[in-house]
Amino acid sequence: MVTAEMVKELRQRSGAGMMDCKKALTETKGNLDEAIDYLREKGLAAAAKKADRIASEGVIEAYIHGGGRIGVMVEINCETDFVAKTDKFKDLARDIAMQIAATNPTCVRREEVPVEVLEHEKEILKAQALNEGKPANIVEKMITGRVEKYYKEVCLMEQVFIKNPDQTITQLINENISKIGENISIRRFTRYQLGEGIEKKSNDFAAEVMAAVKK
Repeated sequence: MVTAEMVKELRQRSGAGMMDCKKALTETKGNLDEAIDYLREKGLAAAAKKADRIASEGVIEAYIHGGGRIGVMVEINCETDFVAKTDKFKDLARDIAMQIAATNPTCVRREEVPVEVLEHEKEILKAQALNEGKPANIVEKMITGRVEKYYKEVCLMEQVFIKNPDQTITQLINENISKIGENISIRRFTRYQLGEGIEKKSNDFAAEVMAAVKK
């Protein structure tokens, strides 16, 4: 049985249309890898065909938001300098920089999430599930589901695109691969927020009162 989730995953990996993905999965009895091969044979998997091509050109886009309170630098690669200079590619880079400013991801892809961070998150999710009184036999399934949700929050490629809630960043990149005709890859980014990491001074009201009493 071909599910909506299977179609969605194939779309993300191939960049092909929804109906083409559904047909490919039907023809291959739900085998994702075979479905990608099927789409490639039919000339429909634009993103998949270009995924192995080297993307060493591109741009480093800078974006400043909120009167200088948030700053982002992101490196987005393509295959040729010609494409890197086009307005379409520059617009994509700016959209990605804006996405990072708005959503504050911690990494580009789920593979980049440190193992210790993921394990810590799983422990927290497990404690939450148990505190909610969930039976132990379904806690693991809940953790799996919540980890997927966690990935969608912290991994840039899995986030919902802020300009189009019906599209993920992976789908946005694949769409542009199809339109531009070159492999495109988000390599890395840095996000700065004014005052981040600085312990801000706070007034201790009780201490102020005691100081006034002693005068």
